[in-house]
Amino acid sequence: MQNNQETLLRVEHLCQYFKMDGGELKAVDDVSFDIKKGEVFGLVGESGCGKTTTGRSIIKLYNITSGNVYFKGVRISAGKRSYQEAIRKARRTYREQLAQLTRDTASGVCSKAESEAKRKQYKAQREAVIAENRKQIRAADYDQKNCDKIYSKEQIKKLQEQYAPKLASATGAEKSRLQTEYRQTLRKLKKTKLRTQIQMIFQDPIASLNPRMTVREIISEGLIIQGERNKAVITEKVNEMLELVGLVREHADRYPHEFSGGQRQRIGVARSIIMNPDLIIADEPVSALDVSIQAQVINLLNDLRRRFGLTLLFIAHDLSVVKYFSDRIGVMYYGQIVELASSDDLFRNPLHPYTKSLLSAIPLPDPIYEKSRKRIVYNPLAEHDYSVDQPSLREIAPGHFVRCNDAEYEKYRQQVVMK
Repeated sequence: MQNNQETLLRVEHLCQYFKMDGGELKAVDDVSFDIKKGEVFGLVGESGCGKTTTGRSIIKLYNITSGNVYFKGVRISAGKRSYQEAIRKARRTYREQLAQLTRDTASGVCSKAESEAKRKQYKAQREAVIAENRKQIRAADYDQKNCDKIYSKEQIKKLQEQYAPKLASATGAEKSRLQTEYRQTLRKLKKTKLRTQIQMIFQDPIASLNPRMTVREIISEGLIIQGERNKAVITEKVNEMLELVGLVREHADRYPHEFSGGQRQRIGVARSIIMNPDLIIADEPVSALDVSIQAQVINLLNDLRRRFGLTLLFIAHDLSVVKYFSDRIGVMYYGQIVELASSDDLFRNPLHPYTKSLLSAIPLPDPIYEKSRKRIVYNPLAEHDYSVDQPSLREIAPGHFVRCNDAEYEKYRQQVVMK
């Protein structure tokens, strides 16, 4: 992918924690990446590593704990935990400073005048930190509450600019038609939400479909919520989507239980595509399907991607599928991205031990190779020593990021130079 492409989605330091008995589960911990427009970004890792939680947090099914999510340059999600912790830390630091001042004054290290001056200085520092972080909390609340209104206003402004010259020059029946068209589009835009431009294909095709609704009702639900009232238009769009995903119009009046797993997943795809989204989050869309059906669904997504210029976040644990489908790949382990690179670069030159372990687990239809294939077992305690030097996601080569500390960074750099 080209670096000058527009960034459609940007995730910054995303954290998603869940309260548990006696503690907290860090399902996603400090994850950052961006997705360019028209790109397929693969997110891979073993079950339970936080891939699905990341997708659900982006689409706002969860309120994120910390970090920011930007879509089309607008912040749609903002966690407040980091700001709240900064306020608590500032207050704790102030109390420690006062205690030290009291000890220094009592022991004669500093005079009362110096102590008072330092006390005022420490208080001013504390108040500045608290004021700044409270400002960030208010901004986070405002952005999350009003991102849809801001987006809707921008779209209405563009619509007015588009129709103003047409209405001014039109007369008679043409003007009446344009006015009707303008009012209908305006009504829909007032109900449009920015987050509806992100749609999700869920992992379980039967659990994600309402068993009491017909296929027509399932696929058209988004259009109705957005304000579409013309039943003929709704029916035509539903039929168009069904044919687009390889089903027929007669399927519209059936219920989900009357379909196979692959057909139900196609219904889920149709439900997403009918909203004309800019980004689709595909959460392991083929993991519950037979191998032959997997290929059909993957080819369907590829065709739709080219036809509509879609951008996809493709979540999976099958690296061979992700390689075929993705432009860039992020590898997750225990809620963190440990390696991020282009698809070709990641398979050609994996650097993190966990990525090597995943790649070694890919079977090939070659009995000779399979007899000699050796699995690489990843043991984080044996591979890394983070007792002193903590890791972070660092760029080893252009576009190739690995989670490592200083010592590992130098080692990975040498590996890249040697190759």
